Amino acid sequence: TYLPRKFKTAIGLPGDNCVDIYANDLGFLAICKEWRVVGYNVLVGGGMGVTPSAKKTFPALAMRMAFCTPEQAVDVATAVIKVQRDHGNRSDRKVARLKYLLADRGLPWFKARVEEYLGYRLPEPDPEDVWGFDDHMGWHEQGDGRLFYGLNIENGRILDREGMRLKTALREVARSWRPSFRLTPHQSLLICDLPAGCQSELEGLLHAHGVKLSSEISAARRWSMACVAWPTCGLSITEAERALPGVIDQLEVELARVGLSQEVFTIRMTGCPNGCARPYNCDVGLVGRTADKYTVFLGGRLLGNRLNFMYKDLVPTEELVATLVPPLAYFKQARQPGETFGDFCARKGREDLLAFAARYEAQLVG
Repeated sequence: TYLPRKFKTAIGLPGDNCVDIYANDLGFLAICKEWRVVGYNVLVGGGMGVTPSAKKTFPALAMRMAFCTPEQAVDVATAVIKVQRDHGNRSDRKVARLKYLLADRGLPWFKARVEEYLGYRLPEPDPEDVWGFDDHMGWHEQGDGRLFYGLNIENGRILDREGMRLKTALREVARSWRPSFRLTPHQSLLICDLPAGCQSELEGLLHAHGVKLSSEISAARRWSMACVAWPTCGLSITEAERALPGVIDQLEVELARVGLSQEVFTIRMTGCPNGCARPYNCDVGLVGRTADKYTVFLGGRLLGNRLNFMYKDLVPTEELVATLVPPLAYFKQARQPGETFGDFCARKGREDLLAFAARYEAQLVG
């Protein structure tokens, strides 16, 4: 029987949340002891979609529901899906995702229903949680004597254009080494099953086609992504994929000026509030609000386990970078040891950030 709405599943590791597990309807976070998976923390009810005209819609992070053993995992997944199938909203498509069932009924009710389908109780989640995110870019050993190379692909678009023939380069890679290819949740590509010793040849092939290596891309660009938006998506109300590279160009200059070029933080842009590039749990979310204007969100984090907050609304495209400069300058001045940009914004809060921005901008005018 079909589900009331789409249903997304992810399997991740505490030290590598590259799948953005908290943004999925169902997540299995592997708990490992001495390099062996002993079970999974089961997360339920994540989702980024928001309908602009429906205030009843909202982004949500998944909730930590229970722990299960590897042998129980498939049955637990089946039970979760059955609860959504039987109790999810079938009269209003806008609130038919699993996150709305959790919001309406609560996690204790949901877990009890899952246990009814299973026929046994599930223990509370293991204390372990996400603590790392690896985008897998660059060279890595696979563990079987072969290598894989993580190639950053800006906004996931594979094409040939003047000065950079990425599509042709990847075709040549495929012909030369017959590798397997894997797509990452951050819109990039893993070229897998490569023979040892091919590094220089593959890098030379990419360079010959004008393709930058992942190590040659700025941190800001490496950790950015956008949805397709115009002209591909009928729901979009402004640009994203075609606009973000230009925004990053400007941002790279400002980051260098304030001494933050190497800082790692996520920037995600969408052409509408539906959230296809997951803009609501990242450090900096740029969400299309109306033609050429965006809502700027701050205070999420690379780990993906905290929602961000609205910092400024209806910011024109040409003012996006100028809007981000004061919070970044404040971060450079007042960060705590080891603090990330998202953590800093969450600690300071919207009003404090706006107050600093007002002082910062007044000094520039003065």
